[in-house]
Amino acid sequence: MPIVQVTLTQGRSPETIRSMITAVTEALADTGVAPKENVRVLVHEIPTEHFAAGDVTIAERHASQSTAPEEDPS
Repeated sequence: MPIVQVTLTQGRSPETIRSMITAVTEALADTGVAPKENVRVLVHEIPTEHFAAGDVTIAERHASQSTAPEEDPS
């Protein structure tokens, strides 16, 4: 019985998460890893304040991108 753990930041719709679970389940079943009914998918959603790369959280990165001045296209 394969168990797939997916970790991502919060903010996706329930429909998107559900679609991802289906795609992961079908991928394992289609490749012959296990029958569909034996596949387990665990989704861990992490708050953007608790996920960082290069000492910058995702929340901080989003905040700095939304306050950054836009470049003049001319």
